[in-house]
Amino acid sequence: MLQTTAALILFLFPLAYSPGPGNLFFAANAARFGFAATVPANAGYHLATWVVTAAIGFGFVTALDRAPQLFAVLKTAGSLYVLWLAWKLLRAEVLKGAQAPQPASFASGAALLVLNPKAYVIIALMFSQFLEPDAPGTAAPVLWITTVFTLNNLLAFTVWALAGGSLAKLFRTSGGARSLNVLFGVILAGVAVWMLLS
Repeated sequence: MLQTTAALILFLFPLAYSPGPGNLFFAANAARFGFAATVPANAGYHLATWVVTAAIGFGFVTALDRAPQLFAVLKTAGSLYVLWLAWKLLRAEVLKGAQAPQPASFASGAALLVLNPKAYVIIALMFSQFLEPDAPGTAAPVLWITTVFTLNNLLAFTVWALAGGSLAKLFRTSGGARSLNVLFGVILAGVAVWMLLS
């Protein structure tokens, strides 16, 4: 089990720590609102991660195989959701009062995972590599891999959020904050297009 866990973490390391929709989402939110404001969305994302990963480990991925149109719908919805988040950042100084941007919520974090079909592909690939052929449907290994995957992602997203929070300190002026909003808005928009086209 220890050897499998070490190999799993090595497999996941570049996937978890490289720039992706989740990492950039949390870095942008921390840069805009501070690290503490990302905690609810981070909790939502990783609760959803654990549930979705366990479901795939217990065979949910076969349902996606039988309904490729569902994958396409998730892909489009996820791209549009990230694009909408980018638009909110780009308009951050235009919106006032009740419409002003708010830190991402628990539900926003969960939606980001659920609407990202690429996460499903990575999770399915992970199980194909690290779940023994005679183990599918067996609770212990599925739940262990699910938990390691979720905690590894949580650590990576926390690192990115801390980095984003540090960036915020460099942009305390209103002009600097606007520049930061534009920067992360453009980056998130690029991620949305990448999600849609890849």
